[in-house]
Amino acid sequence: MKIVRIGNGQGFWGDNVDAPIALLRGGDIDYLGMDYLAEVTISIMMRQKLRDPSAGYARDFIDFIRAVLPELHQRRVRVLTNAGGLNPQACRQQIFAVARELGLSGVRVGVVEGDDLLPRLPELVARGHRFENMDTGEPIAAHLEKMSSANAYLGAEPVIEALRQDALIVLCGRVTDTALALAPLMHEHGWQPGDWDRLAAGTIAGHVIECGPQCTGGNFTRFWEVPDLWNVGYPLVEGYADGSFVVTKHPGTGGMVTVDTVAEQLLYEMGDPTTYVTPDVTADFTSIQLEQEGPDRVRVHGIRGRPKTPYLKVSASYLAGYKTTGTLTVSGPRAVEKARLCADVVWRRLERAGVIFDPAHREVEILAAGACLPGILPPPEDPPEVVLRIGVRDPDYAKVERFGKELAPLVTSGPPGVTGFAGGRPKPQRVVAYWPALLAREEVEDHLRVTVEEA
Repeated sequence: MKIVRIGNGQGFWGDNVDAPIALLRGGDIDYLGMDYLAEVTISIMMRQKLRDPSAGYARDFIDFIRAVLPELHQRRVRVLTNAGGLNPQACRQQIFAVARELGLSGVRVGVVEGDDLLPRLPELVARGHRFENMDTGEPIAAHLEKMSSANAYLGAEPVIEALRQDALIVLCGRVTDTALALAPLMHEHGWQPGDWDRLAAGTIAGHVIECGPQCTGGNFTRFWEVPDLWNVGYPLVEGYADGSFVVTKHPGTGGMVTVDTVAEQLLYEMGDPTTYVTPDVTADFTSIQLEQEGPDRVRVHGIRGRPKTPYLKVSASYLAGYKTTGTLTVSGPRAVEKARLCADVVWRRLERAGVIFDPAHREVEILAAGACLPGILPPPEDPPEVVLRIGVRDPDYAKVERFGKELAPLVTSGPPGVTGFAGGRPKPQRVVAYWPALLAREEVEDHLRVTVEEA
């Protein structure tokens, strides 16, 4: 039977830069997925693009391409990624520049566009699309001027179109993580829209590997059982035409692939397990069957799917004021008591200066005293040192800036044992708030554009 081998070499922007190179060179592979985007990542890219119109994509991806493009070209290993972010055209031009630098020709790069809705938001709202916040029900209209990004989650179809046009590299914006595996399975095995069980299987294959080594021993509950975590192997899926697949990794790498490591990843970001909604299909995670087929090989089968919904999810963000956080180390006897006193001193001095923050927008954490997991583990009665983490949030930049001037004085005008203040005064940072919404899928899909160009 035909086997399609798909790996995922990046689970997020900032993941191990050596991992995709090791995955490419460690054995047979047909497709390499590279997942860079999260809800906050698009907002970061937007700020970069506002400063520099040629920015707005994952620059780390270009470093990877420079290191491996001759191998990709020679072996015909195809790369599917959302590294294009908010500027996939600029990302493509950088790939072409690398190709010229390396003396390569015939490098075909596809670009998928149409997910970026920010320029269309006013028009869409004017036509009656409310973009109601999925958490609060509030319509988006009152926040239009503050919106910094708005991207619809695309599915596998536009990626498949780029593959049909023989793209070696496919650059997307906000495509779903799962589509990076589903698209090559549909393309290679000839699965059609409406084949819900197989589409659900391909979606779940993508879900298993989307976070990289979280299915091969990374972030695993029984971490002490995982061998050579320093050299953890990033995951591979071997996909079959019937929708079954095997999760594995290259020989000679660390980590492990077991029913338990795969099952833990299946639970990642899980709501109702019977209704996992994507642009391509609604998958039923309760139908999944897992079997240990051999060392570092887990077979997944029996998956059921249902029709896709008439909506696409939109991940939007808006500017919601400013924040800053500072830390101090407090040591010696009664360290917790002294840390609490430091925080009280800060709030009282700010109040004296007329700078008052909403209590809901003030944060005090005393690390080593149960701040991370309150009530789960009893903290030591009198730890010899703690870290005070104190922060604020407010629409007023000047107030947040003023807060940052109150930490350093504690070194001489607070209780004894205050140290560890480094890096200068905490600086205000923009707060980027998340706005999840739904939009009728035809409003996005009728505006998709797939282009494939050759270096």
